[in-house]
Amino acid sequence: MDLVEIAPRLHMLRFSVGQAYVWRDDAELTLVDAGWPGAADEIATALRGAGLDPSRLRRIVLTHCHRDHVGSAGALADRFGAEILAHTVDAPVVRGELPVPEPDLLDWEKPLYAHGLTAPEAPPTRVDRELADGDELGFGDGAVALHTPGHTPGSLAVHLPRHGVLFTGDTVASVPDVMFGVFHVDRAEALASMRRLAALRPSVLCCGHGEPVTEDAAERLATAARLGPAPV
Repeated sequence: MDLVEIAPRLHMLRFSVGQAYVWRDDAELTLVDAGWPGAADEIATALRGAGLDPSRLRRIVLTHCHRDHVGSAGALADRFGAEILAHTVDAPVVRGELPVPEPDLLDWEKPLYAHGLTAPEAPPTRVDRELADGDELGFGDGAVALHTPGHTPGSLAVHLPRHGVLFTGDTVASVPDVMFGVFHVDRAEALASMRRLAALRPSVLCCGHGEPVTEDAAERLATAARLGPAPV
């Protein structure tokens, strides 16, 4: 696992597939997503290697209920006393009370999705705070949760307006450039959510899959939102 500095207060945890993000305030750390099941030790080691104290982890914000985002949230929260936040619609899925919603797959997505299902499922994970659109999150000088349904019904993005940083979850990808994400439950809803995010004109774009975008992020996101799904 790599820990990559994006900005002085922002790091990316890069897994073999996908990533999570670390935001540092003066007295505490916030994770946006928590990677795959079984990665808690690696995450803690990576944080320490970058001079960050994992005992300062105060919250883990889950952008949605998929295993590569929920995976190690419970283990990290139990170990370091962090709270886990998720949108109220996805929260029962995170807790294991409802099944993970099935995506509406295009033909070319099916083998990719099937490959991902061979990875371990996320264990049922507590949610300490259920979020709604517009809720303030208590970090990043005014971070806000934005409900972005489509990838899953309870997907959310996290916007740090004072820093121009936007965490999109899997509504948007950056593989190899900014693009509409894949494996959506409702493709039309997801595209509407992407276009809402594009209107925020972020200067730093942090997607669930692909490299962070720090140059021309607003323009590249706006172009991808205008183009919509890639032709097949």
